Amino acid sequence: MSDTAAPLALENRHSILADQALDQLFRGARTFYSWGDKDVSETTIRALYELLQYGPTSANQSPARFLFLKGENQEKLRPHLIEPNIEKTMTAPVTVVVAWDWNFHEKIPQLFPHSPEAKDWFASDDARFENGFRNGTLQGAYLMLAARSLGLDVGPMSGFDKDGVDETFFKHDPEMGAWRSNFLVNLGYGTTEKLFPRLPRLSFEEGARLLG
Repeated sequence: MSDTAAPLALENRHSILADQALDQLFRGARTFYSWGDKDVSETTIRALYELLQYGPTSANQSPARFLFLKGENQEKLRPHLIEPNIEKTMTAPVTVVVAWDWNFHEKIPQLFPHSPEAKDWFASDDARFENGFRNGTLQGAYLMLAARSLGLDVGPMSGFDKDGVDETFFKHDPEMGAWRSNFLVNLGYGTTEKLFPRLPRLSFEEGARLLG
C-alpha cells in the first residue's frame, strides 16, 4: 500500500464489510489439514507480507519475523514435528515459521523515528521477551487474516520442537541468528476431505464481560 492510498483507507474505516468477507475472515475460517495441488507463488507471499505488516504493534516494534519454507527447505522441518503434524505440513505448499527477533529493539529508531529513545524501553531481557513474544504472536494472527483475505487457507499449529527449528534455521545464520520460533502456519489451497464439523465456541456470557 502506497502513502497515496492511506487517505482512502482511512475514509472507509467505518464501513461494515460484506458478509462474504466476514465469512472468509472469521465465520467460515477453518484450520486445514490437507491441501490441493496448487502452488503459492512468491508474488502471493509478498502480497501477504505487504498486508500483514500494517497490523499495529506496541511502539510499532514489529518484532515478528516470517520464514516461508517450500520444497527441500520445508522438508528440514520433518524431524522437528510431532507425528500427527508431519503429513499435513509436508503436503502443504508453504509452511511459515512465525518467529520473533530477540533484537527487535535495535530497529526501534527506524520504526518509531519520532521517539528513537524508545529503544531503551526494551533494554532488559524481561521487557524484550514480554513485548517481543506478545507482539510477535499478534503479528502471526495478522498473517492468518491476511492469508484468508487473499483466498488462501491456513493451518496454524504448535506441536513441534522449537529449539530444533531454531537450531536448524536460525542460530547459525548471520542475519537470522536472533530469531526465535513461536508457531507454524501451513499455507495453501485446502481441501475439505479431512475437515470435521466445527467445534463449539463460548457464548458472550461465557467468554466476555461488559462493564459500563
